[in-house]
Amino acid sequence: MIHVKNLHKHFGKLKVLNGIDIHIKKGECVCVIGPSGSGKSTFLRCLN
Repeated sequence: MIHVKNLHKHFGKLKVLNGIDIHIKKGECVCVIGPSGSGKSTFLRCLN
């Protein structure tokens, strides 16, 4: 189970993630999609 509540990430004044909430249940499969530079990889690094 992965639970993220109100995740914020910024680099200097640049806001990359702003208030991300997600709840992923055990066995659930999810896909993170979006345009280049939208913070997908940053979000995944925050989960590590």
